[in-house]
Amino acid sequence: MSGVDLGLVLEVSLRTLAVCGAALVLATLLGLPCAIGLSLRAFPGRGLAVAVVNAGMGLPPVVVGLAVALLLWRSGPLGGLALMYTPEAMVLAQTLIALPLVVGISLAALASLGPDWRLQVRALRVPRLGALWLLLREIRLGLLAALIAALGGILSEVGAVMMVGGNLAGETRVLTTSILMYTQMGRFGEALALGAVLLGLTLALAGALTAVQWAGRR
Repeated sequence: MSGVDLGLVLEVSLRTLAVCGAALVLATLLGLPCAIGLSLRAFPGRGLAVAVVNAGMGLPPVVVGLAVALLLWRSGPLGGLALMYTPEAMVLAQTLIALPLVVGISLAALASLGPDWRLQVRALRVPRLGALWLLLREIRLGLLAALIAALGGILSEVGAVMMVGGNLAGETRVLTTSILMYTQMGRFGEALALGAVLLGLTLALAGALTAVQWAGRR
């Protein structure tokens, strides 16, 4: 990593992990209850809601960035919060990117249980909290797959975080936006070094989740 400021790399890497970690936690806390609700409850418009989730899984991240920017811009509905070009805006954008992935893949895992699972739980008169715990245990492998997919999506994302974060040095610059910046400047050594760091983080985090997944299967 000759020619690259290691302190800067550490700072950018930690900010990347903080933003992506916060977004992943928020997406999980919001997405898992949504998936359970869509799976276990029948209500008017359920099919439309599932279709929206499936469409959201393929939604271009730059469109998400545009929507968040319009919300947070000074003239937008949330402009008074002054969140534009802040890490909080980046977390919001990445949460919206990860949310459909968490909901969609968790929903697929829940669908694999079939109706017999609910009948068995009712027959055994398992309390609601106990039933929820059993449900999470049953879909834990699918949930981990959802987390891996969501993490991969937000770690590699550049368009949305660039739009709402602005790539400000010391404030909102993350690995992906740094790589883009150095590439545009023709400083390919720095871009490759940061790319290696990003790839290493992605493989390490995905590998850790995969190890947990395989341990669960055993």
